Amino acid sequence: MAQLALSDIRKSYGSVDVIHGVSLEVEKGELVVFVGPSGCGKSTLLRMIAGLEEISGGDLTIGGKRMNDIEPADRGVAMVFQSYALYPHMSVFDNMSFGLRMTHHPKAEIQEKVGRAADILQLTPLLDRKPSQLSGGQRQRVAIGRAIVRNPDVFLFDEPLSNLDAELRVQTRVEIAKLHAALGNTMIYVTHDQTEAMTLADRIVVLRGGRVEQIGAPVSLYHDPDNLFVAGFIGSPRMNFLKAVANGDGSVTVAGIDVRLPTLERPLIAGEEVTFGIRPEHLDAETGSALSLTVDVSEELGATTYVYGTVGDGEAVIAERRNHETPCHGDTITLSFDPANARLFDGDGVRIREAAV
Repeated sequence: MAQLALSDIRKSYGSVDVIHGVSLEVEKGELVVFVGPSGCGKSTLLRMIAGLEEISGGDLTIGGKRMNDIEPADRGVAMVFQSYALYPHMSVFDNMSFGLRMTHHPKAEIQEKVGRAADILQLTPLLDRKPSQLSGGQRQRVAIGRAIVRNPDVFLFDEPLSNLDAELRVQTRVEIAKLHAALGNTMIYVTHDQTEAMTLADRIVVLRGGRVEQIGAPVSLYHDPDNLFVAGFIGSPRMNFLKAVANGDGSVTVAGIDVRLPTLERPLIAGEEVTFGIRPEHLDAETGSALSLTVDVSEELGATTYVYGTVGDGEAVIAERRNHETPCHGDTITLSFDPANARLFDGDGVRIREAAV
């Protein structure tokens, strides 16, 4: 039985529907990330799991028990918010122990639970400090520690790193991954940052407009997207998309060249307009089909250079280059690629898959 299950979950505000029948099963110990652009419904969905938003339709179960009408405090969940929500006049210890004290846990148990959480989060030397004496990353760790001491069945994280600077985001992201490995609790994590999703998740749920676009392991979504939206959202830089026309012989014309593709699940009709997708790192092959790119700008990032330019009739392309001389504005370079790494999408943005071997 799944630790947490959503069955046709819906949310409406009056006549406005914002969540449109989401179904998902989360196994015990999984870290599942809800990802998508702002306004896609990921935080609303998380708040419905927490009990902070009413469920308009469908069923939510945790540990096999229906939770739709259960109070938040009785659901066995603990939530870490985007804002730290710490009491400024309380010490780190008092902030972390507040929930336990309000439920009249014994002092010895409180000391043991807070001490264990502080050790895990490297907060032990800071237990007597006030929040104003902490860095942003330390404050977020206190908020996480406050959740840990409750020993919940499910942790809920609502964009917990969005208030941190770039370096702290990376550090805290690693700490959350280590925390999940150490505790083994079920975690639901919301973010708009697909890098966080890719690095943290056992599985990713990609949302758009209150609907699930695709669910899968990070690598699966990266290499095997169901549609244009997922292909463009997962990956940084994003996948390149170019207009293409089918020739009726198993090839397509893209950016002025003919590219013969692997056998597809369905034949392409001559003249059919499709979208040709290929990721920046796949434009640095030794041999294969070749595009001619006119360089606009190059970004050097140490071992990797990202080259931005145009191909064909002016379509924008990003190429990842390694171990090459950095091209300058106005240069023309050749980008070779293996057609097997390309992805095709039909006029509705749905993936045209390769035939099973």
